[in-house]
Amino acid sequence: MRRERIRAVKSWRRGLGRYNTSLVKPGPTAEGMRGLDVARVRLFFSFSYEGVQYPCALVRWFSREGDSPDNTTGMWIVEPDTSDDDGETLTSIIHLDTILRAAHLLPVFGSEHVSRTLSFTDTLDAFSSFYVNKYVDHHAFEIAF
Repeated sequence: MRRERIRAVKSWRRGLGRYNTSLVKPGPTAEGMRGLDVARVRLFFSFSYEGVQYPCALVRWFSREGDSPDNTTGMWIVEPDTSDDDGETLTSIIHLDTILRAAHLLPVFGSEHVSRTLSFTDTLDAFSSFYVNKYVDHHAFEIAF
């Protein structure tokens, strides 16, 4: 597999921030998308405890809609995972070893027109659900069946 860069920076090339999404494998569970979670990386950091270095990421979670891919596209649909109390997006810290690869999300557009002023950097905040694009490359197609 080729190398991928997953970015979490507040300014990309002197412009707006870039916070990429990734596929996370929380443990040895089901195969394919049933065993993966989708997260948006907000920050990379590490800390030391008793002489051991722990590389981590602060992530915001997405939840799968349903138990199977969309019938029309064959892609899984995810939506930002929010807490029941205040509607805030669920955030947690994960070890970098649990990140499997980058994820490419496509908005589920619906019937409304998209504003011409919408920036690509705001897409993950502007839409309520997304397709996990398994057609982005060969490896994604094999993983996200």
